[in-house]
Amino acid sequence: LESGGSNPAASDSYGDRASARARREAREARLATLTSRVEEDGHRDYRKLYEGALTENQKLKAKLQEAQLELADVRCKLEKVAQQKQEKTSDRTSVLETEKRERRALERKMSEMEEEMKNLHQLKQIQTLKQMNEQLQAENRALTRVVARLSESVECSEPQGL
Repeated sequence: LESGGSNPAASDSYGDRASARARREAREARLATLTSRVEEDGHRDYRKLYEGALTENQKLKAKLQEAQLELADVRCKLEKVAQQKQEKTSDRTSVLETEKRERRALERKMSEMEEEMKNLHQLKQIQTLKQMNEQLQAENRALTRVVARLSESVECSEPQGL
């Protein structure tokens, strides 16, 4: 309450006036900003803003739908590729099994043919042996005849010489 002046009532009234003036100026500044906002709002066309926001919203929804369709398409393609891969794998498995069966059949056929070849070789040997046997039998008969003639001629020549 004490002030530096000699008259305390005069200094209080001066301070009150200054603070009142400051308050008034602040109030006027606030009123000016509020009126400028009201004027700006008056200049804005809320319908245009709403329509702009609505069109932007619709564009975003369209983009979202396109992205969802693209995602569904990619998923479908991915499933097809996975299915084809699985089919190829199963086809490969069946092809491998078929090849194994064919290989076994060919191996069996080869072993049968080898057996036949052995048998053919044995048959050829048997035929060769039969031919040799026939030749030996023929030679044996011929030798028997020769021996028989020689014995006859020896028998015939012995009584004469005695």
